[in-house]
Amino acid sequence: MKHHVKDLELAPSGRLRMEWAEREMPVLRQIRERFEKEKPFKGARMSACLHVTTETGNLARVLQAGGADLVLVASNPLSTQDDVAAALVAYDEIPVYAIKGEDDETYYEHLNAAVDHKPQITMDDGADLVSTLHKNRREALGAVIGGTEETTTGVIRLRAMAKEGALEYPIIAVNDALTKHLFDNRYGTGQSTLDGVIRATNVLIAGKIVVVGGYGWCSRGIAMRAKGHGANVIVTEIDPLKALEAVMDGFRVMTMLEAAPSADIIVTSTGNKNVVDRRHFEALKDGAIVCNSGHFNVELNIPALAKMAVGAPRRVRPFVDEYTLPDGRRIHILAEGRLVNLSAAEGHPSAVMDMSFANQALNAEYMLAHADELQNIVYAVPEDIDQAIAKLKLQATGIKIDVLTPEQIAYLDSWQEGT
Repeated sequence: MKHHVKDLELAPSGRLRMEWAEREMPVLRQIRERFEKEKPFKGARMSACLHVTTETGNLARVLQAGGADLVLVASNPLSTQDDVAAALVAYDEIPVYAIKGEDDETYYEHLNAAVDHKPQITMDDGADLVSTLHKNRREALGAVIGGTEETTTGVIRLRAMAKEGALEYPIIAVNDALTKHLFDNRYGTGQSTLDGVIRATNVLIAGKIVVVGGYGWCSRGIAMRAKGHGANVIVTEIDPLKALEAVMDGFRVMTMLEAAPSADIIVTSTGNKNVVDRRHFEALKDGAIVCNSGHFNVELNIPALAKMAVGAPRRVRPFVDEYTLPDGRRIHILAEGRLVNLSAAEGHPSAVMDMSFANQALNAEYMLAHADELQNIVYAVPEDIDQAIAKLKLQATGIKIDVLTPEQIAYLDSWQEGT
């Protein structure tokens, strides 16, 4: 078995941490029990490009239990948990290509290892695997039946491909499932981002002015959790509806340029580039902390900051790079602008990833069963899968909900009855 991980001796730690995470992943456990019996992926080659975390490790084991011939690679150079990568290789014999801190060359070597597997199903987080297949490894496209995509950034890229007619196989946008973005994006990103900022800096959030770039589901969660820590939160937006919603949720809303001079901490999570650009860096005060929880580090224009700075950045703490401007102001970039929640912390809590990865497993199963009926576009998650995951999560937590009576069903289906 081929693999490329940091150190196989880390495997025992990874196995224990995966076991701990699995305790809060009851939906995935139930799916695994069924997959072990039914083997829906028997003989199917699958390549997954995901953040290699404890939760992803449990997803990989579920796919393997379902019969998948799986290869797993990292979807970001800084998000890999090396002990988990080692455990999947040592205990589960899953080929993993992922090392925390790998350089760009190694990252793309790993992506190509995923393509070399000649996958029939791709599972992506950020669409780098899909992009590699379409741009550089088109000879491998013929084997692909379909795929799934985990995150907002990836869905944006894939919809752009589909709009241009460039997408060569169908993709299900797992990110758009209600059981994904309402929970993973909002509560997962909110908690894990603040966790990453605090671990990296050990600063007190209470009393700080925290600027949140965007007010999509991820940014909503970040703003909510920052407010909960006692921060004075400012939201920046380009969408008038989301901006208005942020106002009604009690946040100040302004442009990034207006917000930058007073910002103690800036966090972006938009899926777009240069959200914090040169003009914003020029306006920041001494000691400002800037980080990103969007998938790609392009949200922060770090090359522009590097050109503005005097000399090379100074690594003042793990995951904290200090750039000094000509007038002496110091700007601190966390985790090289990459996802601070996965680079400087452990990523989302397993309880929310339980539903996200249940979506990955069930939608991959759906894709394999229905690929012949689908066109080369981006599809929403089937509503019955979304509902089934929500029901499983409620059942697992012992929560009961009401059921419509026959009279109520008849009322909802009719129009004659009124005041």
